[in-house]
Amino acid sequence: MTPASPKPNKTKDPNPGIPIYGCEHIQRLLTRSQDVTNNTIQHYKMLLRVIFDNTPIIPQTSKSVDRRPVTSLIPNYLCLQCPTTTTAKDRLKHGKLKAHMFYVDSRSGGLFCQMCDDFVWDPTLEELRLRKIGTGSFSSRKRKRDEPFTDPAKDDTAYMSINTTAAPCRATGLRGIFNMGSTCFMSVILQSFVHNPLLRNFYLRDGHQVGQCTQDNCLSCGMDELFQAFYSEETTSSYVASKMLSDSWLCQQAAFSELAGYDEHDAHEYFQFLAEELHRTNRQERHVSPTGANASNASHLTSKCDCIVHQTFYGKFQSTLTCQNCGVVTTSVEPFLDLSLAIDSIAKRQGNNGVESSHDWSQPLTLQRCLDVEYMQPERCEYSCRSCDSPQEARKQLSIKNLPNVLCIQFKRFEHHKSLRTSAKIHLKVQFPLQLNMLPYTNRARTQDTNENFELARSCTYDLLSVVVHVGKLNSGHYISYSRVGNQWFKFDDHKVTMASESHVLGAEAFLLFYIIRSLA
Repeated sequence: MTPASPKPNKTKDPNPGIPIYGCEHIQRLLTRSQDVTNNTIQHYKMLLRVIFDNTPIIPQTSKSVDRRPVTSLIPNYLCLQCPTTTTAKDRLKHGKLKAHMFYVDSRSGGLFCQMCDDFVWDPTLEELRLRKIGTGSFSSRKRKRDEPFTDPAKDDTAYMSINTTAAPCRATGLRGIFNMGSTCFMSVILQSFVHNPLLRNFYLRDGHQVGQCTQDNCLSCGMDELFQAFYSEETTSSYVASKMLSDSWLCQQAAFSELAGYDEHDAHEYFQFLAEELHRTNRQERHVSPTGANASNASHLTSKCDCIVHQTFYGKFQSTLTCQNCGVVTTSVEPFLDLSLAIDSIAKRQGNNGVESSHDWSQPLTLQRCLDVEYMQPERCEYSCRSCDSPQEARKQLSIKNLPNVLCIQFKRFEHHKSLRTSAKIHLKVQFPLQLNMLPYTNRARTQDTNENFELARSCTYDLLSVVVHVGKLNSGHYISYSRVGNQWFKFDDHKVTMASESHVLGAEAFLLFYIIRSLA
């Protein structure tokens, strides 16, 4: 008997899978009708274009329920069911008013369900988001008209690779500082320090060992606490800098004891004071032996400090005196923390001869002109020439020998007349650029062909980082500041933080400017 041939097993075609949804609420929306499904998907694509194709800061500006403009430093929510952008606070109000439940995060493009009170992962919408992030478009294989949903399994790897990276949080350094009674002079300097990447990196990597510090009223410990609060806490609430204030009052620098109390103070003086204190608490001196003809006059150079303040803010002047009688040249080098420009006297100078004349006040000064007068025009003076062994007329040329990584420039706006016992503020507009080339004011500009040395020019190029402004009168004024975070400018007015445009920053009546070197190489 011949055994029967085995029947081949036939495999049936699989049944179409059941579509998977992010939650039961989005399922109801996407299965309501084909028109609703198509409109929802098209609207989601449009929102992703708004978020990822335009400037990311645009979705942060919205209108409240009562149609007032709202600027937020935290993510906003774009309604998936209507063209409304709302804040997290007003999201519930909008949902109750319009019966809308789904929103798109203005930074990540993620889908938020109001009923679930959480972000949900919907395969179809998530595939669109991943495509937009990965390729910048929504194009992929063609789908059948009756296949609006995707298989979630194939997206798992892409989804995990993108979403395992920590998403940007609120701890970006954008916090106001409460005014504790005429303390705006301190707040603006602290804000400029907080948004200084060199200082930020130093303190966030434990450059100052707080646990091992034994100094009383240590301002460097206070700065460490400040940086941790601004960059480690997920909050946008304003900061109370009480430790910085009390330590400023109680520190060992008796020369700055006038900072105690609640009177008006000079922000520039506080910058110098704070820099000196941070140097004192972080200094690491490296002794070197001076050599050469200027060794007797170089006592201030017998030690080189490697502290974070010197690495960040300090540069060196070079002063060259040429005797007009015998031609002997005397050179001296001195460190500087900032450049102070007497804008009132500079405005009165005419041409290159230094003759004072009336200034056309309708034409504002420029920072470049101020620097030209100070560091490119020699001046005549008298000094005791060692070669002639008598007082002689000399020609003095001041230049910059070493540029700092962060250049602080002060416009002298406060005049004090001791004889008249009066003080006044100079309301003189000085135009300043976003990019500053300091090469013409260095001694290297006089010894090298700067037109062909592009690397030299690049090493002397600065970008504007922060601006401190004094508004109002001398004795009843107020300090505000601007700082750049990435490519976006922000205005800091005590506890209030708002976005600012470049034109707004450049139009300010600056008191202090902080420029950061473009290349550290």
